[in-house]
Amino acid sequence: MAAQRAEAPAVAVTTGEPSGIGPDLAMMLAARPRARAGARLVLVGDADLLARRARRLGIAPLRRVIAADDVAPAGASVMHVPLARREHAGRPDPANAGYVLRTLDAAVDGCAGGRLAAIATAPVHKGVINDAGIAFTGHTEYLAARTGARQVVMMLTGGRPVLRVALATTHLALRDVAATLDRASLARTIEILDADLRGRFGIARPRILVAGLNPHAGESGHLGREEIEIIAPVIARLRRRGIALDGPLPADTLFTPAVLARGDAVLAMYHDQGLPVLKYATFGQGVNVTLGLPLIRTSVDHGTALDLAASAARAARADPGSLITAFRLARDLARAARRRPAQPDRRR
Repeated sequence: MAAQRAEAPAVAVTTGEPSGIGPDLAMMLAARPRARAGARLVLVGDADLLARRARRLGIAPLRRVIAADDVAPAGASVMHVPLARREHAGRPDPANAGYVLRTLDAAVDGCAGGRLAAIATAPVHKGVINDAGIAFTGHTEYLAARTGARQVVMMLTGGRPVLRVALATTHLALRDVAATLDRASLARTIEILDADLRGRFGIARPRILVAGLNPHAGESGHLGREEIEIIAPVIARLRRRGIALDGPLPADTLFTPAVLARGDAVLAMYHDQGLPVLKYATFGQGVNVTLGLPLIRTSVDHGTALDLAASAARAARADPGSLITAFRLARDLARAARRRPAQPDRRR
């Protein structure tokens, strides 16, 4: 048993916006040994904040508090990162914006130093961080900059059978999508998706279904030329390099069971082309995975839920399913990384 514990990966859960539901969900996860089995759980956040949330949920606070450079013990512990100012549930405070980023920094540093094997993130409040004068577009972009990743890919996954949807563009206004899409970035996105489906998810020869941008995939140029001028040429070039691609496919029929059965992942061209379908099928159990990072990062598929956090009764009824699923996927990817030999990098 001691040997099994020593081999259990240490998975960090950053507890997110302190006035939101993240700290509550983190404590619910910590209180469920079966949900966190097979890994050492490290909650990254203010220990007193987490103790307060535990008490209002009727959960025993975690007794083991560690510093950022400590090795995580078996079971569950808190890596203490102090708040700038005491939180008020349901009422975000820009004074704590720096605290939120410090929790991410601590988790990234733990992965870089080998003390942590993966990160699962609870939701942050982008508006409050920006209100504090910090330019912040989201977890994904922050982690990419923090780790020096040249480009990353957002992929959500969940459901049975498993549905994986990656995005060619992420948090953009719809009017900006077509202008942003280009051959170089699209090719790089597909290369990252293919490499991580192989290297992280263990799919020997993944087949990727690529959506068109326009209705009916442009209908031979009558409804837009992005398919002809950008998407199809990239697909043709990468097929010659051995990446299995199908497309560009009309998005309105791509998400039917018969078409989905032909592939291992879907690449949508923009946020609301792919994610409404996935969230309809998996909400509360879906997981966001950031591909292309030098570390494993998963996240919940929901926001800070300030209205739930503001009420102790409503917080107690919150569903920790997405965080539990994100934690388990991070654990499983960390385990697989230990077992699997390094894959050749196809991203050139």
